[in-house]
Amino acid sequence: MALKKIEENYLDFIPAKNPEVKYKIDENDKVTIFMKWEGFFHRIAQKFFHRPKVSDIDLDEYGSFVWLAIDDQKTVYDLSKEMEATFPDMEKPLPRLIKFLEILKDHHLISFSRKENKNSRKEESQCHNS
Repeated sequence: MALKKIEENYLDFIPAKNPEVKYKIDENDKVTIFMKWEGFFHRIAQKFFHRPKVSDIDLDEYGSFVWLAIDDQKTVYDLSKEMEATFPDMEKPLPRLIKFLEILKDHHLISFSRKENKNSRKEESQCHNS
């Protein structure tokens, strides 16, 4: 039995903030994310190397904009268009956005869901009705 290859477009992914991540917004709309370090190796680092239990990560203007724009409904494509409109002089906004989102995902600050494709749903219902 052959496996069906699924074509996925990164621009169709929908980023969602991790609900366990705490953050604050200052008066200039800059975001500070509080990252909690848990686990065996982190405890060792905290005890022997005096590492903090919680790190404050200050996002720059672009990162703060993206963090605040993530609403569990906008796709990566939608976010890129908003960035282009807000920061027209920014060089290579799409690759920068994708790299930033990948870093957030690697640190478990966001997750991705797939955008429902209307055509695939229609095809699927036609297959079931036949």
